[in-house]
Amino acid sequence: MSASADSVIFRRAPRRIKKRRLRELATAIQKAAGGRGFCCLLTGDAELRRLNREFLGRDYPTDVLSFPSPGPDGSLGDMAISTARAAEQARELGHSIEEEIGVLMLHGALHLLGMDHERDRGRMARAERRLRRELGLPSGLIERTRT
Repeated sequence: MSASADSVIFRRAPRRIKKRRLRELATAIQKAAGGRGFCCLLTGDAELRRLNREFLGRDYPTDVLSFPSPGPDGSLGDMAISTARAAEQARELGHSIEEEIGVLMLHGALHLLGMDHERDRGRMARAERRLRRELGLPSGLIERTRT
């Protein structure tokens, strides 16, 4: 999948969500990832819970899951984001749902690139902070858990 391909699938998204803004963010994140594409499914808690249980053995919904699977075209893989979690987190943090989905998408893309904030001595945190600033996004997931 190329960076210009429509890589955001809106399965369960609030009507008020700005789809164009999310597609623009996906394209910007793909460019930041060296032009490597990914597919992002925006869905609900039930599907994230099912995916989390099926692939990670964790029986609860989460905000973002990444599934690295490099394709022959250079694509990175897939991710799924819960719009319910994103809406709740955006409300709690005082920013838009689009910004929160952008934060989650960036975090997921870094995992697709093979980064792991639990084991990489801050490499992913530094990359997330730098890219988040370049993209004009609010604080990232790693920063939130450290404060």
